[in-house]
Amino acid sequence: MVDRLARAPSSGLTSDRARERMVQGLRALGIRHETVLAAMGAVPRHLFVDQGLASRAYEDVALPIGQGQTISKPSTVARMIEMLVRDRDPKSLPTAKVLEVGTGCGYQAAVLAHVFGEAVSVERLRWLHEAARTNIRPMRMPNLRLTFGDGRQGVEVAAPYDAIIVAAAGEDIPDPLLMQMKVGGTLVAPVASADGTGQALHRVERPGRDEWTLTVLDAVRFVPLRRGTS
Repeated sequence: MVDRLARAPSSGLTSDRARERMVQGLRALGIRHETVLAAMGAVPRHLFVDQGLASRAYEDVALPIGQGQTISKPSTVARMIEMLVRDRDPKSLPTAKVLEVGTGCGYQAAVLAHVFGEAVSVERLRWLHEAARTNIRPMRMPNLRLTFGDGRQGVEVAAPYDAIIVAAAGEDIPDPLLMQMKVGGTLVAPVASADGTGQALHRVERPGRDEWTLTVLDAVRFVPLRRGTS
């Protein structure tokens, strides 16, 4: 299945101008954090999509990556990461650690590794985990660790985390993820409504050891957060 994510030819799409236009579009949509914008401009999104979709890589759209999975649109990636870092001292980011639940093709993981000093990403689908490893390997990102496992359980061996971002919508926020947050940490995740008719972004902060605060934000659309591995 890794072949479904074969890299696109580099002609034209690798130019700085393509990503600069995307970043300009993100600014116009209200993304303001300079570290996040720089990271979005640094990662070549066309290397993470099917060759047949490479011409659309820098559009603000979600794209299929196989078996019902998608790569989120750039504005969603940028906005969720901005939610994680907006209240942090920018000088703290080089020593901060982030967990991503749902590696997918590896694009958001690569962006996170440009923002945080250390990034850990977990994927439950073996073929996607292997595809992400293939996509990211040439980038030589020693501060990024890709893990195969049940994302609902987090990655306890590397916890605690300053930030956690979830790239799939569950019916709730799993307790292991809440417990793996550092005190002072932030979690951003889409959560499905009880009746299954919609999803909304949730931002959780952990001001104390036994205290979490929740802010429910606007509507989103993500693939489901499933249990186990496959």
